[in-house]
Amino acid sequence: MKLVTGTVFACVLMAGVAVAQQSAMASKAEMRTGPANVEQHLMAMENEWARASLRSDGNAIEPMLSPDFVNINSDGTVLDRARTVARTNKSKMEISELSELAVNTHGDTAVVTGVWTGKGVNNEGKAFEGKERWADTWMKKNGKWQCVASASAPIKSE
Repeated sequence: MKLVTGTVFACVLMAGVAVAQQSAMASKAEMRTGPANVEQHLMAMENEWARASLRSDGNAIEPMLSPDFVNINSDGTVLDRARTVARTNKSKMEISELSELAVNTHGDTAVVTGVWTGKGVNNEGKAFEGKERWADTWMKKNGKWQCVASASAPIKSE
């Protein structure tokens, strides 16, 4: 009987150690994907979006955008994902820079805000130059961050 009790105790102890190790590993993984790393990751995605705009590469931003993505431009137009990608492919940018980036996370949702400075020729062939304040809403879907909504407003020069 003592042998059975000792064996059961050893099994329970080993199971407890395994659970503790798994919990510690999960905590380390959480640290790697914690808020600071989410902020860095989303800022990197925003900067890649700006660089893709410089290259007129809408295909590079398409995977970043949720299939139900909604884009409210500073001129009031509303675009879906396909139209945003097409518009990016047709535009020819000389400048596409981001500044004042800030990330606010809310679990698997985050809002990234910033200022965009741009110059170039839009998808309709019209030259433009401007500065906009914007807000992008990102959601983590199936383990991957995607932008679900974007809105921008012009910043009037003083």
